[in-house]
Amino acid sequence: MTSLFTLMPAAVAAIDADGKDAILKQLAGLFADVYELDRDSVLASILEREQLGSTGFGRRIAIPHARIEGLKRPVAAFIRLNSPVEFQSADGLPVDLVFGLLSPAAAGATHLHALAAISRMMRDERMHEALVDAPGAEALYSLLSNVIDRDAA
Repeated sequence: MTSLFTLMPAAVAAIDADGKDAILKQLAGLFADVYELDRDSVLASILEREQLGSTGFGRRIAIPHARIEGLKRPVAAFIRLNSPVEFQSADGLPVDLVFGLLSPAAAGATHLHALAAISRMMRDERMHEALVDAPGAEALYSLLSNVIDRDAA
């Protein structure tokens, strides 16, 4: 069995951001650079989804997501913020982990299954602590890919 989405090592970063807009711009940039997508259309799609309601998942986690034309399968990007940022989360807490997901425009259930898998992974308190404590992007990718590969098996 294959995983529900692709996460490339270069799509994992530890960054500074001063607000929600800055986070979403950097996330769109990661998607654009790693998966060769148009930065502006990725950002527009993420912002359009965000207008429906904050993707601040709670528990210091945000899962910005969108469906866009031109993708063959869902792709992901992960950002750990060096300090928490207000994100209008459901629980009012600022976020320090941002797991982005882009799916093909017609993905339907595939998009929902990928979101559910990310949600399950991020709800695990030990995983959250490990991601917060990881020394850098390489360690973050290793943690995430181990769980993604395990869940796909």
